[in-house]
Amino acid sequence: MDETNDKTLILEDFLPYRLAILSHTVSGLIAHVYDKRFGLTIPEWRVIAIVGRFPGLSAVEVAERTMLDKVAVSRAVTKLIKAGRIDREFADADRRRSILTLSEDGRKVHDEVAPLALEMEQDLLHGLSDDQIAVLNTVIERLLARARFISSP
Repeated sequence: MDETNDKTLILEDFLPYRLAILSHTVSGLIAHVYDKRFGLTIPEWRVIAIVGRFPGLSAVEVAERTMLDKVAVSRAVTKLIKAGRIDREFADADRRRSILTLSEDGRKVHDEVAPLALEMEQDLLHGLSDDQIAVLNTVIERLLARARFISSP
């Protein structure tokens, strides 16, 4: 690349933009299924998925694990509680700390959506060899580690 090209931002070639477009597109594929079937938003599904795997987390811990904004998690949790998909209790020692678990209905939703999400992942990876998938996973992990390093104080 010549020096001029190094200083020209071409958005469609810019890695953060490309990753955002990929993430949005892939999330939208499965979101269509769980929105249509269960009326869930992407943040609501992510809360269900995380609480399904790690019951007993607080909303703050869910936000940390999903990298979602705390406000988005709070809204999703509130809506899921109202819909009867999440149960919330409060810790005895600290009444400000909520403890989230899936309700029976929430577990049912989780158990129906999770296989669909995994199937979508397999469809997305179709045509890639095991070696290519391993390289992809390594690259994603390295980029994530580097981004966390750059953003750390």
